Amino acid sequence: MAEEAKMGIMSGNDAVYGGTAECHISIGNRRYNFMSMTEFESKWEVQIKDVPILGKIGMGHKAAGGKGTWSGKAHYNQSVFRKMAEEYQKKGTLPYFEMQVINEDPTSKAGRQTIVHYGCLCDSFTLAKFQAGEEILDEELSGTFESWDLEQEFNELTGN
Repeated sequence: MAEEAKMGIMSGNDAVYGGTAECHISIGNRRYNFMSMTEFESKWEVQIKDVPILGKIGMGHKAAGGKGTWSGKAHYNQSVFRKMAEEYQKKGTLPYFEMQVINEDPTSKAGRQTIVHYGCLCDSFTLAKFQAGEEILDEELSGTFESWDLEQEFNELTGN
């Protein structure tokens, strides 16, 4: 008789707490600890092309490229991206940068995951803002990236 696999159940403690992440941005020779970020998400969208196939009613599909996008929110207390916007406005050059995101929660057995995004650009910039009565100002950030590396991956969880 074949042995049945035991169903593993994840421990709630192994969920990764988002507030323990790190974000670093490298522009040229300068590396910033971008601790102002409060939210971040990057996505890699695979471009799928339709493939007509003779003798078949339905379409086939083939992966044919990809596109990286990122978005986030930060406290409005740094000028790194505004300096990029100013350089673009005055010189016509928009600097590419790298963005490293590390997720690690010391209470989780998942361990640490590190992803580096290369060829990043911002697609819009908040230049100045205020809001009477608000105690904390933040700003939306977004852009694209050309490639990425999974430098360190989470541990495979075995469950209970």
